Amino acid sequence: MKKYLILVLSSISAFSQIDKVEPPFWWSGMQHTDVQIMFYGKNIAQNEVTVSNTTIKGIQKTENPNYIFVTIDTKNTSTQELVFTFKNKNKSFTHPYSLKLRKENSKNRKGYDASDVIYLIMPDRFANGNSANDSHVSVTEKYSRDLPGGRHGGDIEGIVKNLDYLNQLGVTAVWSTPLCEDNDEKYSYHTYGQSDVYKIDPRYGTNEDYLKMSQQLHTRNMKNIMDYVTNHWGWKHWMINDLPTHDWIHQFPEFTNSNYRMTTQFDENAAEIDAKYCMDGWFVKSMPDLNQANPLVNNYLIQNALWWIEYADLDGFRVDTYSYCDKKGIAEWTKAITDEYPYFNIVGEVWMHDQAQMAYWQKDSKIGAIQSYNSNLPSVMDFTLHDAIGTVFNEDKPGWDKGMIKIYENFTNDFLYPNPNNLLVFLENHDTQRFNQLYPDFKKYQMGLTLIGTIRGIPQLYYGTEIGMAGNKDKGDADIRQDFPGGWIGDTNNAFTKSGRTETQNKYFDFTSKLLNWRKNKIVIHSGKTTHYIPENNVYVYFRHNDTESVMVIINNSTEKQSFKTKRFQENIASYTKGNDVISATDFNLKNDITIDAKSVLLLELK
Repeated sequence: MKKYLILVLSSISAFSQIDKVEPPFWWSGMQHTDVQIMFYGKNIAQNEVTVSNTTIKGIQKTENPNYIFVTIDTKNTSTQELVFTFKNKNKSFTHPYSLKLRKENSKNRKGYDASDVIYLIMPDRFANGNSANDSHVSVTEKYSRDLPGGRHGGDIEGIVKNLDYLNQLGVTAVWSTPLCEDNDEKYSYHTYGQSDVYKIDPRYGTNEDYLKMSQQLHTRNMKNIMDYVTNHWGWKHWMINDLPTHDWIHQFPEFTNSNYRMTTQFDENAAEIDAKYCMDGWFVKSMPDLNQANPLVNNYLIQNALWWIEYADLDGFRVDTYSYCDKKGIAEWTKAITDEYPYFNIVGEVWMHDQAQMAYWQKDSKIGAIQSYNSNLPSVMDFTLHDAIGTVFNEDKPGWDKGMIKIYENFTNDFLYPNPNNLLVFLENHDTQRFNQLYPDFKKYQMGLTLIGTIRGIPQLYYGTEIGMAGNKDKGDADIRQDFPGGWIGDTNNAFTKSGRTETQNKYFDFTSKLLNWRKNKIVIHSGKTTHYIPENNVYVYFRHNDTESVMVIINNSTEKQSFKTKRFQENIASYTKGNDVISATDFNLKNDITIDAKSVLLLELK
């Protein structure tokens, strides 16, 4: 009997034509029940396909015989191992396909929100937890820490080993730049040119390691945010040299860059060719542009996103280059995810410099509705605030459009957003100039961090900023993505520990930790109303308040000590008589004038 089984299995193996199956498995009990499974292998489309214990709702073959897309109905199918049979003439083979048990209450997972502080990590540059995976035989680029733009060896295990550091810092969510495989020959550490979107890059670890990271975050009441790329793949993606369809990616007679003019997506005066080149042009030469208008492509991306959420127990997405995608396709992608997970949060990178243009991309935008468009995207990144932050703290003398009035004016346009409390606010990220490079002054760091930590929205901190790390983007991206000190064996400066940090690093860390840990339990900051006052003498005053508490924030951007009467703010001070500064624990009598030092902040809890 055993001999017979061996012969049968050998026969099946000999005829099997399957090299890849995506998604590799699914779950019972999902709202997305029509699962379109892609089978890939030499001439796989020549086979007839059947499946056990469920219904095939559709089979789609393309001009490439190496692909077949089989849609099955999992609506009333229990957790089990399905069996696909592929038959061609007298030859046949089978392939098992698992429907797994879904996590209890998975649908109602709660995403990140304004109660969180997000910590952005460039994993290759954060910490090397496992030197054994610094290079890997399956990918081209090898470890070379001496190269500024090379692979430096940071990995998932390095993040996990330092989660207690992040917890102590006061952050509640981790956004890592992409972790899926990027097989470019060089400059692959940023991982935005992915070559396999179902597989963690082996230099970071394994899929199981990523799941472990989620679990370790959750045990600390922290959230895991995946950086997802819908607009493009890397040119080394396994599919690019054997496309399922000619229009899987946007193709031109010769290489065509995006014109990067995102305004053409809604400009009613725009030439069609300009709008086309924005959406369809390639972001860079090594990143083929995906065609979300192709239903096969969009469904592939939808299922891949759902698969990662369910598999890795994710709490949110940050979506790269969101506004370069096909408008209709990306709205369908986003809706499919939020329909499956109603409380899941997604922030899109909409790098624009006008609030109305950014607001267009937020879910239920009245501006988008003018053109009958709804992106379904819950959150966008507040790039206009970032623009203001990039210059304001060096503008010592106020003017009509200089100094703290820039910050004030940014918030005057909040009425344009359907949900300003769900905007992502930040001092910098992995693509911008480092804040501490612009402002190598601890007092300015205090002003900047207090601002994003107390205004409406979801604050995001970039790794290393909390210890004073700088870096000059003018020298190249690698300079703003330097290795975190202490993340590598042999580092003489270990900023992950108090004793290992320098005096300056501890000054930055202690301030950051105090502010962020205070913020954790402050509902008035998470969801309170904002009332702000026109800056005078470069001093900006605003209140975050609800029915039970009020916080008064004072930012003096002047180079001189300032004193002012509190009578002007009586509508918010009301019956409060005292303000206690969160940072210094100093009490201020609200009936008297308030004096604030130059280039400093007061964060007053009103009593």
